[in-house]
Amino acid sequence: MLSRLAGVLVPCAGRLSVSADPGAEVVPGSIVAANHTSLADPALVLAALRGLGVRPTVMAAAGLWRVPVLGRVLEEGGHIPVHRRSRRAADALDLAADALAESRVVLIYGEGGIPDRPDAGEAAPGAFRSGLARLAERTGAPVVPLGQAGARRITSGSVAKQLAGLATAPLRRPRLHVHVGAAIRPAGDDLAARTAHAHAAVTAAWRTAATRIAGLPVTLTV
Repeated sequence: MLSRLAGVLVPCAGRLSVSADPGAEVVPGSIVAANHTSLADPALVLAALRGLGVRPTVMAAAGLWRVPVLGRVLEEGGHIPVHRRSRRAADALDLAADALAESRVVLIYGEGGIPDRPDAGEAAPGAFRSGLARLAERTGAPVVPLGQAGARRITSGSVAKQLAGLATAPLRRPRLHVHVGAAIRPAGDDLAARTAHAHAAVTAAWRTAATRIAGLPVTLTV
């Protein structure tokens, strides 16, 4: 249901395009790691993945389960609430590991939150939390780096600015892009190094997406 809603709503809000590295594939039991910049970007990511035939289980802030209608959709879809800064935070990784064991695809945001800035511009992903690397190490699942750009052109900044952005997006139809990178296995001598490896891969995917919405030639960097 969540993916289907995104597939309907995103084309109304902007012009979404999708690209992928050669050989990039989201196989069952993969972790998709995306950059998080806006309240709108989960819809972009879900719409793009739906076009690729992928309907992921989403790890999202537990507070969203309290939102009318949305909470019910998340619950019925089997998505995973993340109780940040609480004793229940570790439960999310347990549920994600179970989902991967069932060959589901899990979508995780390594940054763990949206950047606190008022502008609508693009910026490289912020520092990642350790959950992504820990989940990959625990399950052995491949990590598919995904970069999205343009979501902040729909919603960013203050509440008033976000509402205005949503209202005017169908008229402005901003360019939106999602790029799927080739899967990696986070590597390194310790958790920090493995987290940095995953961060670098998602940053490379984001850079490609950001270049695409700027209308410039794409230069892949890893």
